[in-house]
Amino acid sequence: MNQNAAIWLLLILAFAAANLPFLNERVFGLFALKGPKPFVLRVIELIVLYASIGAVGFTFERMIGNVFAQRWEFYATTFTLFVVMAFPGFVLRYLLRR
Repeated sequence: MNQNAAIWLLLILAFAAANLPFLNERVFGLFALKGPKPFVLRVIELIVLYASIGAVGFTFERMIGNVFAQRWEFYATTFTLFVVMAFPGFVLRYLLRR
């Protein structure tokens, strides 16, 4: 896989994973709950999905070339970007009146 394809695939996966907690009532899209999913569980799910997308990105980086060491600034920036990607799902879940 070339670098451009890996970047676009990672961005598409990140967008889908960021919106997953807000677009369904199942935990990680697999496990059904008896009642509505609480907001805290959605945030925990968002953090776990961020870590899994980070692992996919790390794997892509390892396949393409050298893996660079990252500090806390990188993770703060990418988590913020991940939360921004989750905005459409948040709007659909909480801000639009049905």
